[in-house]
Amino acid sequence: MKESQDIRISKIESLKTPREIARLIPLSEGDRARILSFRKGVNDIIFGRDKRLLAIVGPCSIHDPSSAIEYAKRLKGLSDELKDEFLIIMRTYFEKPRTNLGWKGLILDPDMDGSGNIEKGIMVARKLLIDITEIGLPVGCEVLDPIIPQYIDEIMSWSSIGARTAESQTHRNLASGLSVAVGFKNGTSGDLMSAVNAIKSASGAASFIGISKDGLSSVYRTTGNDAGHMILRGGEDGPNYYEDEVERALSLLKENKLNEAVIIDCSHGNSRKDYRRQKRVLRNVIDQIVWGNDKIKGFMLESNLYEGSQKIPENKSELKYGVSVTDACIGWQETEQILRNAARMIDRASEAGGILEVL
Repeated sequence: MKESQDIRISKIESLKTPREIARLIPLSEGDRARILSFRKGVNDIIFGRDKRLLAIVGPCSIHDPSSAIEYAKRLKGLSDELKDEFLIIMRTYFEKPRTNLGWKGLILDPDMDGSGNIEKGIMVARKLLIDITEIGLPVGCEVLDPIIPQYIDEIMSWSSIGARTAESQTHRNLASGLSVAVGFKNGTSGDLMSAVNAIKSASGAASFIGISKDGLSSVYRTTGNDAGHMILRGGEDGPNYYEDEVERALSLLKENKLNEAVIIDCSHGNSRKDYRRQKRVLRNVIDQIVWGNDKIKGFMLESNLYEGSQKIPENKSELKYGVSVTDACIGWQETEQILRNAARMIDRASEAGGILEVL
């Protein structure tokens, strides 16, 4: 009799459960304590108890653990230097949402050849997150596949829901149960209400189907996530990091009785997809902050060891070390320069008692 299901499935492979992979790549008690401290720092900034800024900095996507570790060690040094102004989170994105085709990220295709060795990708990603945590940096991930958080949730210190998935009820339910603060990006069109509605939805209790640590289909019932916030990333109509757009975003959050907290993504639509414009966006953001906007809680930068981007070659040995294979990034030298400049601007305003009081 002809089958009526799985007619387009070529193969089904077993996958180690989250608990099995956690046993193979364990999180130490020291790392767990460090992560809880990082999460408290993030939440304190989001809710205004800590006046520092969140600086979510790192590659557009990670494809090479070796270069990611080198980047993390450099970022840790800068984080220590600027700790009075910023809580720096390393951007550790392993899943890439795609409008059509393309490499889908280290977790789904770690060998970058379409083989889809997902179990390997999960294990490489988990180990890398732990290694970066041990260096002393909090890590932030974009949540795309709803199953993946079971493998890495306890390591994350911050997370985001992307512009393409903020309207997804699956992702809103998932965010309501995540153990970390979640930033929701505005839509690719520039629409803000998709993010507002996502924050509101994720703040409430939810029930959804997922897998347990032992790989069993389970019903999850959540209490809601009160640490949702908006990420302004620009859109098809242009940037939305200017003062008027930020004020509009904050007004929408206030009207909907949500925490007035926004993070500015200096890349994507805000840079008009030109990585060299990120420093211009950051300068404007810091100007708004030193002029008194304390509802801007941080910013995001796409940064790598070396600037620009590259296509994935057929011969992987030809990959350039430390260069993005997705969106183009600023290089390390520029990263240091603009973060130090931003910190100096904040310090000068603080020492003067606030720019508005001086002028």
